[in-house]
Order: sequence, then C-alpha cells, then structure tokens
Amino acid sequence: MEKLWNSEYLKVWGSNFLMNFAFWLLTPLLPLYLTDTYGANKEVIGLVLSGYAAAALLIRPFSGYLVDSLPRKLLLLVCYGLTAIFFGLYMAAGSLALFAIFRTLHGAPFGATGVSLTTVAIDVLPSSRRAEGIGYFGLSNNIATAISPSIALLIFSQCHSYNVLFVISLGCALLGLALNSTLHLKDKSPAAPSTRQPISLDRFFLLKAWALFIVMFSCAFAYSVLSTYVAIYGRERLGITTGTGIFFALFAIGLIVARLLGGHSLAKGLMVRNASLGMLVSICGFTLFAGVHQEWAYYVAPFVIGLGNGHIWPAFQNMFLNLAPNCQRGTANSTLLTSWDLGMGVGMLIGGSIAERFGYYTAFWTGVGFFALGIAFFFLFAKKHYLTHKLQ
Repeated sequence: MEKLWNSEYLKVWGSNFLMNFAFWLLTPLLPLYLTDTYGANKEVIGLVLSGYAAAALLIRPFSGYLVDSLPRKLLLLVCYGLTAIFFGLYMAAGSLALFAIFRTLHGAPFGATGVSLTTVAIDVLPSSRRAEGIGYFGLSNNIATAISPSIALLIFSQCHSYNVLFVISLGCALLGLALNSTLHLKDKSPAAPSTRQPISLDRFFLLKAWALFIVMFSCAFAYSVLSTYVAIYGRERLGITTGTGIFFALFAIGLIVARLLGGHSLAKGLMVRNASLGMLVSICGFTLFAGVHQEWAYYVAPFVIGLGNGHIWPAFQNMFLNLAPNCQRGTANSTLLTSWDLGMGVGMLIGGSIAERFGYYTAFWTGVGFFALGIAFFFLFAKKHYLTHKLQ
C-alpha cells in the first residue's frame, strides 16, 4: 500500500494547521474586540466580519482557475504571504472603518490560500489513498479549531491585550509560509496551444456541482449564525464569560472523532452515506442549541454539530472532486469553498440583522430552518443528481 503520510503531505498539512490556528485564534474574540474597542453593535459586527467572506467569495472562482493554470507552489507562496501580512495590519487599524477594510481585504488572499493548499494536498497524495487523505487533511483545520480558541482566551485572560493575539497569529502565519517554501512539487507542463481548454464559466465554477453547492450553502449559513454570536450570546443570556473556548474545542473534538470514524468509509467510496449521516446528526445539534437555552445544551450542541460536520465536509469534498476531471481539481475545490464562503457571509449579515431586531433565539432558528431546507433538497434531488453525473 502506498504511503499516505509522506513528507510533502506532512508539510502541507502543517502549513494548513498554522494558517487555521492563526485565523481561529482571533475569530472567536473579534466580536468582543469590536464591541470593547469600537463600541460596535451586533448588526455592525455582522457587517464588519462578513467582509472577509465577501472578498473570499469573490476570489475563490478565480483562484481555482489560477491554481489549475499557474505553478502551484509560486501561487501558494504569494497567497500565503499576503494572508500573513494582514494579521499584522489588524494592529495598525486605528478606527472601525479601517479595521473593516483590512478584514475585508484579508479575505482575498485567505480564500486563494485555502484553494491552493487543498489542491496541493491532493497533488501530493498517492491516488490510491486520495479519498482517505482528503479526510485526514481536514484534521489540520479541526485540531487548530479545537485548541486555538482556548489558547486565545487563556492568553487574553493573562495579558488583556488583543494585540498580543494579533502578534501570535502573525508569527504562526509566517512559520507556515516558511514551511511552504520547502515544498517540492512537480511542475506542471504547460498545455500545448491546441490542447488548452477555452475560457468558459466551467473553468471558474464547476457547473455540475450546483446542487451540492446549495446544500453546502445551507450548512454554512446555519454554522455562521451560531459561531458568530456564540460568545456574546453566552455572555448576555447564559452568563458564560469563559466558555467560548470550550464551545469551539468541543465542536472540533466532534469533527476529529467524525474524521477518524469516517475515513474507512471514504476509502470505500461511501461518500453519499457519510454526507447523509452527517447532515442528520448536525441538524440535531443545531436544533438543540436553538431550542434549549441552558448551559448544558451550550456545551453538548457543538460536539453534536461537530460530529455531523466532520462527516459532511470530507464527503462533500470528495463528491465535488468526483464531478471534475483532474485538470479541474482547483475549480472543484474553489466551488466547494465558495459555497461555504457564501453561506458564511450571508449568514453573518442576515443573522446579525435578525439578532439585532428580534433576538438571538430567532436568529438561531433561522439558521436551523435554512439547513433543514438544504437537507430536504439533498435527499429529494441533489443526491440523485450527483450519482447521475459523477465521473467513473
């Protein structure tokens, strides 16, 4: 059997961990930072934080095309380096408007880096273990998500300085950049003029994946509403002032458990089964969080949601890839990530508006409703559409 954890895969895995660690070190505390530093209300917080998702959304389709067309290592280093720079620029923002600009611009290189890293990881995996490797690659995200919020809260409780967190994020991103610089990738031979594919919409968006796109959008929408306001909701409604790190850690533990349990099924090609199971488990967790306003539910729900999402993401990523030829791996990855970005961005905007006008409970139930519609669409149409159009 071919070796899964080869040196190049480990480098990409590590650099992806460092980028996500840097990102999630800040994300849970940014709503509190905006409130404490600039006095922003819930609607403004949603608007400011959705900026990066909007920029990432705009860049994803183009980054997929670029990843499929340009030298991948060079593109990865440029995008990763720009992502690192913006972690440092947060400290230079002297106003809410400037912070919003930096946050929005940050989304472009961050979005392109995600597509580049995922595609490079697929390139360095042995073909016989690709489905399994894609699932384990997600563990780099999950472990970062599990530990970074708790570390952020611990650091902040000791120094009470957001700038310290910005510096740590910058340092982690620079370390990841250094790790990527040591990658040894096979250069793609440029296609002959007669064999190059013409520029078309399918080079930027995987058209055959539109049904799966809708389902992932609904999942991201629900998660966005919950994750953006979980810290403020816990503080204002449940009196939980230090539980945000535990919340995200339990979510990530659920993800990790699901990834480990689901890897064998993915290796057998059981993507649809894993996706179906994951969605049903996740909707139970979202419903628990929205419907039970007690401390125990605040901590049980994220584990259940993580358990479901840990099955959903690798299954859907493999399904997107199964709809695309090898020359469109970047496009497949960018289409998947675009669905997530769009759901996250719309969820932040709509969730913030609903939370400001009607309260957190209505916002959370809105997320549950969107996800329920997505699940119904999957079972009624998207599953059959995928099975019909997947490549053999």
